[in-house]
Amino acid sequence: MVVKAKKPVQPKTEKIRREMKLVTSQVCEVCKTPCTDGILYRERMRVPGAVGKGIPCILTKPSA
Repeated sequence: MVVKAKKPVQPKTEKIRREMKLVTSQVCEVCKTPCTDGILYRERMRVPGAVGKGIPCILTKPSA
């Protein structure tokens, strides 16, 4: 009898990020339909010395 190894469980945030594209504050600045997360992220990135890697964009989520 062979026992298969279980895959490690990923946090829920990692699953969401895989489906949506990560966008930077420059992309959020020119967005035609800004969301609340994007607006808050843009404001955080306007502070001198701020470092950001992007946020998942809800507008790039594939439809079900």
